[in-house]
Amino acid sequence: MRYALLLLIFNFSVSLCNAQQPFKRILKLMGSRFEITVVANDSVQANKYINLAVTEISRIEKLISSWDSNSQTTEINRNAGIKPVKVDRELFELIERSIGISKLTDGAFDISFASMDKIWKFDGSMVEMPSEESVKMAVAKVGFKNIELNAENSTVFLKVKGMKIGFGAIGKGYAADKAKALLIEKGVEAGIINASGDMNTWGKQPNGQEWKVAITNPFEKSKAFALLPITNGAVVTSGNYEKQVTFNGKVYSHIIDPRTGSPSSGLLSVTVFAPKAEIADALATAIFIMGVDVGLNLINQLPKIECVIIDEKGNIFTSNNIKIDTI
Repeated sequence: MRYALLLLIFNFSVSLCNAQQPFKRILKLMGSRFEITVVANDSVQANKYINLAVTEISRIEKLISSWDSNSQTTEINRNAGIKPVKVDRELFELIERSIGISKLTDGAFDISFASMDKIWKFDGSMVEMPSEESVKMAVAKVGFKNIELNAENSTVFLKVKGMKIGFGAIGKGYAADKAKALLIEKGVEAGIINASGDMNTWGKQPNGQEWKVAITNPFEKSKAFALLPITNGAVVTSGNYEKQVTFNGKVYSHIIDPRTGSPSSGLLSVTVFAPKAEIADALATAIFIMGVDVGLNLINQLPKIECVIIDEKGNIFTSNNIKIDTI
């Protein structure tokens, strides 16, 4: 009996030691705040997994970065209007998918928006509105239709000199997807990749409950207005409260319509739920520009994708298959 009792206590102790729990690390990657959470048996195992995710995200940053002079993206931009550039298949396919989203959103999402990077700045350095002429000249260099792909040679050519591509509205989502896929491949049963608000989850919490994500209250950023469960999917929020400038008493959002060069208006935030962070990231930006009616009409036609929109008056709109309970 004593032996059996000791064995029972030993087994209970072992089960406690092996009980999985979440481990989180916060760090700066891709110029943004990342939170990587994995469910593991102990901190040693967790750190090993998180290091793998960091390495993968850093690899992607090096591939798609437009500020790294040695990246393939920079090489594409450097040769705009000059010649096609051969790139890795991974980058080629990301650009190909980006163009597909541009077609889907009638250009509201466009990676060639990077051509306007010197017109609008939201880092505190802008002291006056850009001139109409400068905006017009910049918009002339924007247009996904001027990105020429050659699948056989894996080359990318920007037809207009001075044209640029950038992955600011899709890159972090893509990195989150890749890090998640790698960790699943390595046997991590559950976790969260939070790429500066681009949330990508899989599995469940150790207590068996679903992960929950908070949607920020655009009128009070330190609080959430809703808490929603998410299982093996992604959620991304775009908000005009993140970066903005004010001229003559009017607030201008950092989310710019690539077709006109003008800041978007009318909405405060757009939250998109999707199977992958890449598509959620891109669509959140696009819907912000498209507006409530056009945006909801698009989302309601896409399988497994939902959204929540808050306009500047505080009205809440949702796609057909999602219901939220506000806090």
